[in-house]
Amino acid sequence: MRASIATLALAGVLACASPLAAAEAINVPAPDFTLESRSGENLRLQDHRGEVVMLNFWASWCGPCRQEMPLMDELYSQYKDLGFTILAVNVDENRDEAHRFLDKVPVNYPILYDPESSVSELYEVQAMPTTVMIDRNGNARYLHYGYQPGYEDEYEQQIRELVRE
Repeated sequence: MRASIATLALAGVLACASPLAAAEAINVPAPDFTLESRSGENLRLQDHRGEVVMLNFWASWCGPCRQEMPLMDELYSQYKDLGFTILAVNVDENRDEAHRFLDKVPVNYPILYDPESSVSELYEVQAMPTTVMIDRNGNARYLHYGYQPGYEDEYEQQIRELVRE
C-alpha cells in the first residue's frame, strides 16, 4: 500500500511539473524497483538506501543525453566516495542501441535497462533525459526535465547538499 501511495504522490508531482522547468523541488518517497544492469546483475533502488542517488532516464536517440552523460560521469567520479551513485536507466526497446551509444559515450556508473518502460512509467517520465535526485532516506528531492549546458552545476549543488545531510 505504501509503495502505491508513494507512486501516486510522485506521479502527481511529475504530472504537474512543467517540462520546461530545469528543476522542481519535491520531497516524496521514491518508488522502489529492480532492473538488470549492464554487468548482468539485478540492481534494486532500495539497496542504495543510505546513499544519494541520481536516477537518470536516458535513451540512445537523445542528443541532450549524449551531452549530459560525460558530465554526469565526472560528478560520479568526484562524489562516489562520499556516498553518491548514479543509476542510469536506459529506455530503449533494443539494448544493442544502448550499447552502441555507450561505445561512443563511455561512463563508469551503473547502467540499467528498462526495455518495457515499466520503471519509466512508474516515475511518469515525460522527457529525455529526466533526472531524479534521491536522498539517503530514499526520498525523491529534486526533479529535472531535459538537459541544457549548465544543468550540471545545479546537479553538483544538489549532490553537495544531499551528501552533507
